[in-house]
Amino acid sequence: MIQVIDNFISKYDFNNLTSSIFDIPWFFSTISNEEDKNDTLLCESLDNFHFTHLFFKDFQVTSDHTSLVAPILEKLNPRALVKIKANMNPRTPKIIEHVFHCDLDYLDSFTSVYYVNTNDGYTLFEDGTIVESVENRMVTFPSNLKHTGTTCTNQRSRVVINFNYF
Repeated sequence: MIQVIDNFISKYDFNNLTSSIFDIPWFFSTISNEEDKNDTLLCESLDNFHFTHLFFKDFQVTSDHTSLVAPILEKLNPRALVKIKANMNPRTPKIIEHVFHCDLDYLDSFTSVYYVNTNDGYTLFEDGTIVESVENRMVTFPSNLKHTGTTCTNQRSRVVINFNYF
């Protein structure tokens, strides 16, 4: 159900991605709508934020920087993309777990989380499974599986790229 693949893209493609990812525009965003009764907020309301860059949404390109994720897409080989979004969580003094949520409600859809940098943050699944943030790692799971991300304490930020697709 949860598949983890290390060294997902080539070292060359990984270096190209990491040398450019901080040069793209990042936008402040809340992580979860706190009124959504389907989500379980695990943190204080003041900690319910991150910075994002939206590459693709609702079957449309939304960024001039999609070439950064092209090597990942080539390996994923999705039938149809729904959304691609990079998330950057700034360093915090202690690890903050955010909100358990499902990315999509479709039975045959998948979520893949690509870890851009190694840090002490992680992805936590509702069943207690933890996938650590290791650079160039990909975790894939059904999109209706509840999970949450965290901050980190040992790097300036935790950066992941989320893919939602069929």
